[in-house]
Amino acid sequence: MPELPEVETVRIGLDQVTIDKAIKGGEVLLARSIAYPFSVAEFLDGITNTQLQQWQRRGKYLLGKLVNSQQEHQGWLGVHLRMTGQLLWFDRAITPTSNPESTQEFTQTPIHKHTRVRLFFADNQELRFVDQRTFGKMWWVPPGLEPSEIISGLRLMGAEPLEPEFTVDYLAARLHKRQRVIKTALLDQNIVAGIGNIYADEALFLSGIIPDTSCAALTLPQITKLRDAIVQVLETSLKHGGTTFSNFLNVQGINGNYGGVANVYNRTGQPCKVCQTPIERIKLGGRSTHFCPQCQRNL
Repeated sequence: MPELPEVETVRIGLDQVTIDKAIKGGEVLLARSIAYPFSVAEFLDGITNTQLQQWQRRGKYLLGKLVNSQQEHQGWLGVHLRMTGQLLWFDRAITPTSNPESTQEFTQTPIHKHTRVRLFFADNQELRFVDQRTFGKMWWVPPGLEPSEIISGLRLMGAEPLEPEFTVDYLAARLHKRQRVIKTALLDQNIVAGIGNIYADEALFLSGIIPDTSCAALTLPQITKLRDAIVQVLETSLKHGGTTFSNFLNVQGINGNYGGVANVYNRTGQPCKVCQTPIERIKLGGRSTHFCPQCQRNL
């Protein structure tokens, strides 16, 4: 599943290609990809003849602010990529034509079989929502409503780890006295927004904490290291455009490069980059968890 760095990479890409461009219409190829409104026709009617003023990210959600030609608010376009969702931008190329009555024609990129929603923009440009596993969702939030009133996952979301609110005191308060293991706590979006399996493993490695350590057993110095490690690993991944795991692509269809930088994730049996001890994998909360038994000893 795309996590904070991947979703933020997509947000940056969407800002670069869609801002101030008019949405002329769309096509929904899989009705259940639209979470709200329940009518596909109402969804398309709500976004047609609007333009995107800006894109925001909240956790793993993308929120595009919609306005009309007079810059009046027309609601929000919400997207959650879930496990395999991709937002891909296409600019149809102009090619010579054999038609003597026309000087040019447009060549359309073939429609991928997993394309679920198409949004048509001015100047023959298009944004496609491609989703192999079909868990991803899109919403149109009507004007006058906050996105959290429609998108339930936004209501109790925790602090953004790259924002000033994500302090040691905040993290300590959220983990204090909890008996659950730290790995599953980091996956809880009500504690930290945007972290998933990849960056939880990486942050725990950098902080030297064993993944199955009880939150209640963590000391303040450990929580301080963990907070700093979370920020460090997310910033590093952002610089590399996210990771290629879970078939992530940015809006231009380009892979992220963090996969080659990862210390433990998806490296079972390979030597630790620090101490050469083979990386181990266990299951916690139903999720594969990777760690170095030498570097992560809670000393």
